[in-house]
Amino acid sequence: MICSLEKEQERAIMLLPQNTAEVDLGAVKRNIRALKSLTTRGTRFMAVIKANAYGHGTVPVAGAAMAAGADFLAVARISEAVEIREAGINLPVLLFGDVLPNQAVYMATHNIRASITNLETAKAMAAQLNSRDLTLKVHIKVDTGMGRLGFVHSALNEPGYPPDIPVEDILVIQSLAQIEVEGIYTHLSRSDEQDKTHARAQINRFLRLTDQLAAREFIPEIRHVANSAGVIDMPDSHFDMIRPGISIYGLWPSDEVNKTLITLEPAMSIRSKVIQTKAVPRGFEVSYGATHVTPEPTVIATVPIGYADGYSRLLSNRGHMLVRGGRAPILGRVCMDFTMIDVGHIPGVIPGDEVVIMGNQGSETISADEIAKLTHTINYEVTAGLTGRIPLHYITSGEDHAETQ
Repeated sequence: MICSLEKEQERAIMLLPQNTAEVDLGAVKRNIRALKSLTTRGTRFMAVIKANAYGHGTVPVAGAAMAAGADFLAVARISEAVEIREAGINLPVLLFGDVLPNQAVYMATHNIRASITNLETAKAMAAQLNSRDLTLKVHIKVDTGMGRLGFVHSALNEPGYPPDIPVEDILVIQSLAQIEVEGIYTHLSRSDEQDKTHARAQINRFLRLTDQLAAREFIPEIRHVANSAGVIDMPDSHFDMIRPGISIYGLWPSDEVNKTLITLEPAMSIRSKVIQTKAVPRGFEVSYGATHVTPEPTVIATVPIGYADGYSRLLSNRGHMLVRGGRAPILGRVCMDFTMIDVGHIPGVIPGDEVVIMGNQGSETISADEIAKLTHTINYEVTAGLTGRIPLHYITSGEDHAETQ
């Protein structure tokens, strides 16, 4: 028994992470409640937790969303839906991605909705369900201007294209005994821009289609359009349900949305530590390719994070980290496993000191947006791009317990 305990303790020591992403589930809950406050009473809330909850952890975020009053969850891969069900979370789940017909039985028996983008898939799924006498709830996906997935809206086709093709196909799907069309939705591609012309054109196309269906005596129970930017900026996109993603995690969909209506709290921070410091002279070459040569004597600190952790190589010679409350610039190229920073202007830095990669330290902040701008990308990719080498550590603001995934 003692030997076994010692082995467990030894293993725990061996597996101590050098970098940790801390996720505040309390912030996630508050963000959801803030977004819900922008809607009218009775509007349902779908929490988008695809891509490992944008890097924040599928199951913990799903639990937090449920606690905050979410009515639905949404994922992009069937494996994500399975993970949620195996964790014992039973909220309805909408699968955004493609569906194989032989997955229909599992989905029907596990309260998972399929997104249907064509008549052929619906018929194939119905055939799989027929022998089991099961019914699968589905949501029809309509392409009103995204150009990705969905029935192509007639307004987007060449002149002469039969205008009622999506309507007729949707009505056939609804008539299938094993398929129940619970919802219909589209996705806005430019709602995060200040100019909402394109987004409103998409909404108008969506309404034209749903009006055509209503004229044929079919009105799906749930119409949903609003992504994060739509929730914040476009109340006319809320319909029966909203489905925010990035804003759940406290990040804005762009700098062009209105940031005065609600407060969002970034849920994730990333921390590391100094593993070595060295005093170096003027003219000292740093990292691969010697892209940085010290202009004067300084102190270099090495931090055990690199592009294999999801810390972009594009931050080479551009980004900053926080040490002892000060901003330390990155020197040279970000390596696969390590990054060097200049701490010569920060007194007393020693190995073991905490380094904030993203988040707050003292009065300084490095945000996902700052990192995104320096790497010519978006905040979505900053969090979703983290690799499994950085474990997720959970806290809930105001509660004492925490856990690590």
